[in-house]
Amino acid sequence: MSLRPWRDITRRTSRQIMVGNVPVGGDAPVTVQTMTNTPTDDVKATVDQIRRCEEAGVDIIRVSCPDVESTTALKQIVRASRVPIVADIHFHYKRALEAADAGAACLRINPGNIGSASRVKEVVDAAKSNGCAIRIGVNGGSLERHLLEKYGEPCPDALVESAMDHIKLLQDHDFHEFKVAVKASDLFLAVAAYQQLAEQVDCPLHLGITEAGGFVGGTVKSAIGMGSLLWYGIGDTIRVSLSAEPEEEVRVGFEILKALGIRNRGVRVVSCPSCARQGFDVIRTVQALEERLQHIRTPMSLSVLGCVVNGPGEARETDIGITGGGNGKHMVYLSGVTDHHVQDADMVDHIVKLVEAKAAEIEAADEAMAALVPVAAE
Repeated sequence: MSLRPWRDITRRTSRQIMVGNVPVGGDAPVTVQTMTNTPTDDVKATVDQIRRCEEAGVDIIRVSCPDVESTTALKQIVRASRVPIVADIHFHYKRALEAADAGAACLRINPGNIGSASRVKEVVDAAKSNGCAIRIGVNGGSLERHLLEKYGEPCPDALVESAMDHIKLLQDHDFHEFKVAVKASDLFLAVAAYQQLAEQVDCPLHLGITEAGGFVGGTVKSAIGMGSLLWYGIGDTIRVSLSAEPEEEVRVGFEILKALGIRNRGVRVVSCPSCARQGFDVIRTVQALEERLQHIRTPMSLSVLGCVVNGPGEARETDIGITGGGNGKHMVYLSGVTDHHVQDADMVDHIVKLVEAKAAEIEAADEAMAALVPVAAE
């Protein structure tokens, strides 16, 4: 048993597949995905957007392929991308064949929606020969007509039955490199469907609350829906669907994982909501620090507290902390210990330098430890 059992998450056991060079499922880290929104045939715009997502830490990126111009451009996009590309396909099976040949690491397609059994076989054969995975993407907004007639409305049973039907089509062709999503904009529906599906299959699950909304509302819905599933141990890869830039989806996705302690990347900020006791402008300070520390990938913690009521206690639990004091003079904590003071005017620049130095120190220690491992093994 761990020292803090109330933090423990027992992850659902699933088999592992590969999306390009990224493992999904099994004991692999929960991956973060997003989707480009530029015209795919505009290679420069799409690659530029992918670069911004890569800087934010994305693991896998989906690209829509609605026409032959898109799949033609996909070959260049795949070569330029540093992360695996998922080709988003709807109905047109030939786009799936083209995308597989263009180097897509995964095809997002529902086998039952692409026509005859021979077409399904063509897609599966193309995936096999090109080393592609497949994501089955069931959505509460586009359920098959016969399921809507059977159940009367989108419901967990309908989403799961749709997923199982699509899974069978792949398994009938001896294809098992797939992951499944049962998304809905209704977070209650999505959560219930994922819970039900998780008990019936061993494949990796792709989590999402689809059409979640704008940045604030969509973040809240996604955090509640996906957060509850992840806390329960369900989920192997996630996509936060926001009416916002793709790199913002990535940042929100990592924040959800960081909050649950599932995956740590970059600076975890602990900050107060501010009040009349604050010794400095907490809100503006946190905004400035979050913006300026986006380039930090090393996991570490930073507390930003406006006064001494909770400040010292929170600072003891973080790598770097600052607590507001009087007359524009604030206390800085390093590794939980009071260390020195800093003035208002220098505070943000000073904290950024401390964080960068701490990140470099952690990275150097990790590299030194990694260098010792082969020696120790001998």
